[in-house]
Amino acid sequence: MAFGFYQAMAAPTEATMGNLYRVFFYHFPHTILSFLFPYLNCGASLLYLAWRKNNPVRAAKADAFAVASCELTVLYTTIGLATGVLWGRAAWGIWWTWDARLTTYLLLWLLYVSYLLLRRLSNGNTTPLLAAVLAIFAAVDIPICFESIRWWRTQHPAPVFGGGQDSGIDPSMVPAVLWNVAAFLLWGLFLLGCRYALERRRQAQQIGDSYELLAADEGAL
Repeated sequence: MAFGFYQAMAAPTEATMGNLYRVFFYHFPHTILSFLFPYLNCGASLLYLAWRKNNPVRAAKADAFAVASCELTVLYTTIGLATGVLWGRAAWGIWWTWDARLTTYLLLWLLYVSYLLLRRLSNGNTTPLLAAVLAIFAAVDIPICFESIRWWRTQHPAPVFGGGQDSGIDPSMVPAVLWNVAAFLLWGLFLLGCRYALERRRQAQQIGDSYELLAADEGAL
């Protein structure tokens, strides 16, 4: 990430926005990667539904991975929203506008915050099941948000890569973009692995507490 920061600072200054555009090197990687982690969450949720009756051990692992990937989704969408708002205020003169990209992206953030609230506030045995269903429903918003700037006319800029003849950035800026995408991808995968391990430990502790409670109840009888 340090080299990515160096690349972002050493990239040529943009002609119209000046040094302000350098927030792009943080906004773009977090935003584009925030479309990746929801798919990991959705895939893990589908595996949980497939394994929850036939293979509880695998189902528990899939559920732990779903929780971890959802937390990374919320983290990256939060950074994407924050950097986008700061950039929009300086570039457009407004903090927020309800165009298609910003609205669907805010909805994406709200859906995965709702997932975490469900996991946090619900203590029933059906919580993983309800969360898995919510994750599949939330994943529907990902392609809508991603394609919104192609489907509708929005105030948000056109796609940086693959957006057509008048879109894109100067080739001299591309290495800084790619370095930062790679850096924040590796950082996100590292956090994902750490959070998965912690969630598996929490599951093991919960099972241990359940056995201790069951043993205490049998001893009382």
